[in-house]
This record gives sequence, structure tokens and C-alpha cells, in this order.
Amino acid sequence: MEKEYQEAAVARVEDLANGDMKQVKVGDTDVLLVRLPDHFYALGAKCTHYGAPLVKGVLHESRVICPWHHSCFDVRSGRHLEPPGCDGLPTFAVRTEGDDVVVRVPKPAPQEVVAEMAQQKSDQPVHVVLGGGAAGAYAAEAIREGGFTGRVVLVSKEEQLPYDRPKASKQYLQGAADDNAMPLRSPEFYRQHDIELMLGKEVTEVDVVQKEIKFTNGESLRYDGIVMCTGGKVQTLPVPGSDLKNVFTLRSWQDSKAIREAAQQAKRAVVIGASFIGLEGAAGLQKHGCAVTVVAPEEVPFGKVWGDAVGKWIQGLHEQKGVTFQLGAKVKALKGTSQVEGVVLESGETLPADLVLVGIGVKPNTDFIKGVDKADDGGLIASNYLKVTNGCYAAGDIVQFPFRDSHARIEHWRVACQQGRVAGHNLAGKKEAYTAVPFFWTAQQGTNIRYVGHVKDYDVTFHDGNVGDESFLVYYVKDGALKAVLGVNRDPDVDAIEELMRLNKVPSATELQGPIDWIDRLHRLSQEDNQRHFAHH
Repeated sequence: MEKEYQEAAVARVEDLANGDMKQVKVGDTDVLLVRLPDHFYALGAKCTHYGAPLVKGVLHESRVICPWHHSCFDVRSGRHLEPPGCDGLPTFAVRTEGDDVVVRVPKPAPQEVVAEMAQQKSDQPVHVVLGGGAAGAYAAEAIREGGFTGRVVLVSKEEQLPYDRPKASKQYLQGAADDNAMPLRSPEFYRQHDIELMLGKEVTEVDVVQKEIKFTNGESLRYDGIVMCTGGKVQTLPVPGSDLKNVFTLRSWQDSKAIREAAQQAKRAVVIGASFIGLEGAAGLQKHGCAVTVVAPEEVPFGKVWGDAVGKWIQGLHEQKGVTFQLGAKVKALKGTSQVEGVVLESGETLPADLVLVGIGVKPNTDFIKGVDKADDGGLIASNYLKVTNGCYAAGDIVQFPFRDSHARIEHWRVACQQGRVAGHNLAGKKEAYTAVPFFWTAQQGTNIRYVGHVKDYDVTFHDGNVGDESFLVYYVKDGALKAVLGVNRDPDVDAIEELMRLNKVPSATELQGPIDWIDRLHRLSQEDNQRHFAHH
């Protein structure tokens, strides 16, 4: 059947300067029109992750960065360059007719384009992805994208298909997303691309030397290559009563579902730990009508990572919505007969509670992995190709990787997606270094916080705007260099900062003390690159 198309003159040539983007319509289809020095390009206008309008993001050379969670796409090919989101964008034919720019779009227009993947041709060799979280989901697809034609097996102890874990502490917990919104891919997708799923399978041992996985049911699986994506193991509370009913940790979709159900009946919830998960959980519990108290040993939430000013501001966001805080407090015990009834503090005070959420962090889930070197915290030590040892790669929360001049282990969803993709490509025979700039987001009582870069501790902070204003940036400086930036309602700036970090073009600490136009700075860099490009040719 002949494909149907529709076309429209969407702009005048002079409407866009080099490096400009404009959202236009062809029939009912939203199209992103981009002008680069060599040509006009047209592609799908909405990010394939959560549908953000890409025109509100930032363009550098042919790379567009989404304003919300920093997915990146190549505007010439539509290729998906950086997660989150899994797929590329459709590209549309563009031509100029006199002064008009004309775009041609197929009917119906696709929303996204899946990367090309190899099909299985043989059941040998066997590549296993261990873990069904972000890193695992991306690694399995990347092995096929890398051209591997043997057998690919994704093993997960969870019963569900790989899913959108950030929603478990955000939209899903609050009741704003349902079960259908959780899986990243359909069962058909995995069948179509010959990715075998072993779900609900718990592992007792992985012997990296013998290349063998042993399961709790006594079965075993031999493999040729493996990507370890076993993620974080939730820390439980080491006090009496932590095994009472209605005491929860929040790591999985199942956890979120159980908390959501318990919250329907609960009246008073105590959250132990002022972590990202703890505070996102507090907001979720409030949505179900619970009165919430947060207990934590530190004096200021996030004070260590983001500084007291930001920490107190976040605390204030929660207090304005009715959350109470007991800071500088430690838990001695949980009490109740079969179900939790109260949280006993070391001060002797008891907080009444019929639901307790423990959010005190995770540790690398690697105890059962034998035959590899581990860091002090249990993380697997890898090269910048995320290789642990021959035939073994690692990605996500468990991997210690070279970062700047030392090593880092980062527990962020997008980092896990990026690393899974790199590790999968490399297991399939590519040679791709992991060099991405870390990016993290959290939603605190409806306020979105973006954080780009990474630093364990910092010497000094500078601000653009005041913490607590409608919009602001905080710059974290260590050894005289900008290492990380926190942004609120400054999405295009945070996009531009990530791109400048990627290109090693961040300003000096001295410059950070004055106003900086981040978009203009990136734009000027593009112009310099274009001039060099044309001088070269």
C-alpha cells in the first residue's frame, strides 16, 4: 500500500537563524524545525520519555537536550543519544521552495523510532543481563543494538517487566499513575527483539570465574558474557520491631503498591530517614490523607550534599504542606503487637504511627557475586568501559567507575540507564567509554529540583538568585573548579550547563561570582565551532 503524506509550508527561511529551533504543525503533527549551518531539519517535537516539548530545551551543534530530564537526540537522524526514554524521534523530509520551508510528514506520523537491533541467529554464545532495573533494561537492548546475534537473557528477581522505577516513589505512590504506566517495554517488544526474560528468578551465587549463575530453585545457567545490574539492596532498620506489619521500605513497584494500599487505612505515618526516597514518600503518603512525621539523625535534610540553605528550604516546602520533622533524632525501637503502633525515639518519646516508611539508603547488592574485586562498600570496581573482568561488565548502583581523578559510585536512575547502554554495547564488542555527565532529578512537594555534575564534598557555593526564590541556581565548587549545579525552574540553563560540562568548557570559579548567561555561552561556543568547521573546509 502506498504511504500517504501531507506537507505544509511551516516557516519562512529568514524566520530561523543558525542554531534556532521552532515548533510548527503539519496537519495534526507537532514538528520541531531546526536550522543548522548546512540545512533545515524536521523531527518529532516531543521527547520520547515523558513528552516534553523539545523546543524548550537547548540545542548545541546537532544535539538537542530535553528540558525536563535531559534525554538527548541528534536532530539530523533523530537518534536517541542519552536516556531517559528509550527511543529516537521520527525525522521528516524538509525542502525550501523560494522563501518557504516545506515539511513533509507521513500519515499517520510515528511518535518514536526504535533503534535497529540484531536478531538472534544462534543459541550460542549466551550473554546474560543480571537485574531488571534501569541498567538491566538498557543493557539488554544495547547488546542487540551492538549487533550481537547469540542468545540474550535478562534475569530479574522481580516478577514484573522492567519498569519506570522513579514513578514508584513519585506518580505511582501518589495514585497519579496506574499499572499500565509502569513498564518500559511490552512483552511483545522483548519477543520481537529476541530478548529472553527470566522473571521472578532469585540468584544465590554468580561465579564470575566459572561463568555460572545459581538460582534458589537449584537450577543454574552458564554464560559467556554478563552485565551485572543488581542494583541497591535496601538498608533495613536494625532495631526491635522492624519486622512488624505496616513497616515498609520503598525500592520496588511492589513496595509502592503495598504502601499505597496500607495508606488507604492509615492515619499517622512516620518516615524514618530524610532521604530523597523518604521525603518523596512523605509527600505520597500525604496524598492518601496520612499525617506525616519525618525522623532523621541529621540537623538539616540534605545538608551534607547540598548545603544547609537548600536543605532548610526543602524542609520548608514540606512543612508548608503539613509535614512535621523530628531532626537530630534517632530511633530506638518500633512497637506494636502484630502491626506497628509507635516509633520509640532514643530521647524516650514515642510517636504514634500505624504506618512506617524506612528510607535510610541502599547498599550495593553484590554479596552473592564471587571471583571479582570489590570496593569497601561492596561496589564492583570497573574500568571506564565499565569492564570488571573478562566477559563481565557492570552498570548502575553497584559500579565504582573512574570519574574525574578518582572513582565514583552514583545511585541515580539516568546514570544507570546510561551505564547499562554503554556496558551492553561493550559486551557486544564495541569500545565505548563511559564519559557522561551525571544528572539527577527529584520532586519535592511539587517542586522539581535538577542536579547536574557530581561532588562528594565541596569547598564553597555561589548562587544565581536566592535559595527559595521562584527560580535559582546553586554552584558547588571544589579545588577552584565548578563540579555540580542545582537548579530550580531554570531548566534550559541546567541543560546548557550539562552540555558545557560534557565539553569541558565550564567557567572558572571567579566567573561564577557574577551573572552568567549560560545559553549565550553555549551559543557562542557553537558559533566558534561553526567558524572553525568552515575555515577547515
